[in-house]
Amino acid sequence: MIGQPPTPMQIGPYTLENPFILAPMAGITDRPFRRLCRRYGAALAVSEMVSANPALRHDRKTLLRTDHLGETGLRSVQILGNDPHDMAEAARFNADRGAQIIDINMGCPAKKVCSKAAGSALMRDEALVSDILASVVRAVDIPVTLKIRTGWDLENRNAVSIAKIAADTGIQALTVHGRSRACGFSGEAEYRTIRAVKKAVAIPVIANGDIDSPQKALTVLQQTGADAVMIGRAALGQPWLFRAMNQDRDDAPDCRPPGHQEIQALILEHIQELHAFYGEHQGIRIARKHFGWYMDHLSCTMNYKPGFNIQTTARGQLDFVGQVFDQMTQASPT
Repeated sequence: MIGQPPTPMQIGPYTLENPFILAPMAGITDRPFRRLCRRYGAALAVSEMVSANPALRHDRKTLLRTDHLGETGLRSVQILGNDPHDMAEAARFNADRGAQIIDINMGCPAKKVCSKAAGSALMRDEALVSDILASVVRAVDIPVTLKIRTGWDLENRNAVSIAKIAADTGIQALTVHGRSRACGFSGEAEYRTIRAVKKAVAIPVIANGDIDSPQKALTVLQQTGADAVMIGRAALGQPWLFRAMNQDRDDAPDCRPPGHQEIQALILEHIQELHAFYGEHQGIRIARKHFGWYMDHLSCTMNYKPGFNIQTTARGQLDFVGQVFDQMTQASPT
């Protein structure tokens, strides 16, 4: 049983229903995927990172990433950049478009981001970190949160120092990924640094990294003392992971994964929403990776991914999903 934190986690005026949060992931946590994860129990689902570059503010990709039309639950938008003024303007822009929380990205390890001194590269310059955080907090009247790593590399773990700066500048919650920038996503996440951060600051702390099951969520919450955990790659192809975590927390008697009928309906709904959100041409392309992730979590004797990937129409993709599950039912009628 995963016990709740002593008091429900607060981000400014907002109270989270549970300690399970969907991580921001580029190219993944768009509005359709956020909606699914919230339906299955994610207390908060953070958007894809949005560039603070003013030249990209009205770019189609930026506008799609900040589109909250019909979205339920808290709207948290992550912004990325290295200029305090641009970051403040980006925060205002997104608040005007409906964001209820602004999250600052200082955790992305991607070379194309760090080469521009953004993302986790910022952790090398604590003075600039302070300037950016203070500028963004002053710019908006909604809560601002921050996502970082343990440090630049294993010899320079300064997450505790950055956390103290964050608390001093008015950041309302802090997520720490248990790897350094140099680690990327290789090796195993470590949680000692997250525990040290939690002991060092009074603001809520969210643990992130390699949390892929209800049991792992329990372990990380216990090891770190964190107020919540953030789930990233483990949610791909199985948004119902949040339901399993909530059921385990509540000691529910039935924590079994969904059956094929529920998964088929979910995949069809997700694909249709991608087609509608992006338009048929782009939606077809984006649906391919999601279908692949769903198939990774099903016990299939056949590899259905190539057949799905050659579909060139929205109708073709939907019909193919139906054929896949018909074959799976015939192979395993129970």
